Amino acid sequence: MRLLITGGCGFLGSNLAAEALRLDKEVFIFDNLSRSGSRNNLEWLGKQGKFQFYKKDIRLAEEVNKVVKDIKPDIVFHLAGQVAMTTSLEDPWKDFEVNVIGSLNLLESLRKFSPEAQTLYSSTNKVYGDLEKYEYIEKETRYEVKGLDYGFDESTELDFISPYGCSKGAADQYMLDYSRNFGLQNIVFRHSSIFGDRQFSTFDQGWVGWFIRQALIQKKDKSAPLFTVSGNGKQVRDVLFTSDLISCYFSAVDNFDKSSGEAFNIGGGMQNSLSLLELLTFLEEELDTGLKFEQAQWRSNDQKIFVADTRKAESFFKWFPKKEKNEGLKEMIRWVQDNEL
Repeated sequence: MRLLITGGCGFLGSNLAAEALRLDKEVFIFDNLSRSGSRNNLEWLGKQGKFQFYKKDIRLAEEVNKVVKDIKPDIVFHLAGQVAMTTSLEDPWKDFEVNVIGSLNLLESLRKFSPEAQTLYSSTNKVYGDLEKYEYIEKETRYEVKGLDYGFDESTELDFISPYGCSKGAADQYMLDYSRNFGLQNIVFRHSSIFGDRQFSTFDQGWVGWFIRQALIQKKDKSAPLFTVSGNGKQVRDVLFTSDLISCYFSAVDNFDKSSGEAFNIGGGMQNSLSLLELLTFLEEELDTGLKFEQAQWRSNDQKIFVADTRKAESFFKWFPKKEKNEGLKEMIRWVQDNEL
């Protein structure tokens, strides 16, 4: 099996590549190494097994065409993308080029040179907008949403807000449309918050890892600068650890005939939901330290809550999260300590 991973040196891509190597797949990695930590991940992958690496840019059709034509992949994990809301607001054109043009480049290349390939696309919960039409209850440490005991399912209305929501949403819909109109085999995963090994988090992407890193810095140095929490800290996301996400992708591959042409909300589910304030409380207790932070303005287009209802994924390819959030957080603390500090 020939497996192409675009963005294969990123957080998710490097973990999926390592698992594919472990499963003895023929692995091809496409990445321009622009993401923080990508060179570290490429070096780490070199110790996991043999693969072919292409330092290419998803925005350039000729580069995408050359790789797809040469490889003719059986499976594609399309993870290359601009992944930060804040960056999309600073540079909407780059966001569009990477997420929309890049995805169209890939789809057109597959249509021409490898139409039998099975593609899994990494989309986002931001395709649902700010979700302000729902009724929320404000509790002491978190928001709750009325009437959604399992979280948001795939029938939630699409609402592309922000350049990031527009670009990822457009690519999301192109993936599904190329299945309908051109017969390509595509699956779309609308991810919630993912965290775990190989994630070199930044202030605007990978919030779990970022706050863990800041907490460890404060524990080590009481004079370290305060870190900021946008809004009131009661925003809720469901968190999903890397190993569960890897299981998700490969479970879908094993059930592609049933799942092709479908979109799935993928996250940790309600049992693994967590607010910013609840994460900070956990870190104070786990690290036995007090944490100091200051509140900043709400981030533009932020969702008070997003929790993925994952029952469709369980129905289609028998996948559900297995790692409990606190266990995952402890593993992430150890990884940050060993690799970033």
